[in-house]
Amino acid sequence: MSTRSYGSLPGVVGALTGGLVGAAAVHLWQQLGPGRQSAAVERRRLARAHQQRMHWELLSKAIDDPALAVVIDTFGVDLTPEKRRQYLYANLWYVNAFHLYESGLLNRREIFGHLRELFQSAYIREYWEITRPHRAALDPSSSEAEIGRIAEALFQELDEADTDEWWVVGEPPVT
Repeated sequence: MSTRSYGSLPGVVGALTGGLVGAAAVHLWQQLGPGRQSAAVERRRLARAHQQRMHWELLSKAIDDPALAVVIDTFGVDLTPEKRRQYLYANLWYVNAFHLYESGLLNRREIFGHLRELFQSAYIREYWEITRPHRAALDPSSSEAEIGRIAEALFQELDEADTDEWWVVGEPPVT
């Protein structure tokens, strides 16, 4: 009678079983654990970055070509091609400020200062006035509407200010 020696077979089986269990646990953790939320956050961040780039590209084309700009003209008044281009460019500056806030590069206090500076431009101020109906259509609970309300309050304060020292007008919102 001969006896077989399986030597380290139990160790190999144990290692394989442990590896499979470990791999399954990692897979489940990635699917169901906290990493899933951060993966979703990362996908949203990437989608937002892509959307921002698309917005910039589309508006840039409209700014460069008056025939394309009329396609997205929702200002509700007759505009010269030059004025339309200025409004579209003003939109790029405002949206840039909003995205700086949304991405966490500016806090509420900092965006307030940034908006205060943007509103020193007569072109930005005209754009702000003519696009008021656009902001009224935003979801009131959205961060875009929140920043719009902050900007609108600042806009009104700057309009009513009795000082040329624009950099001191308005109280930044509490962060």
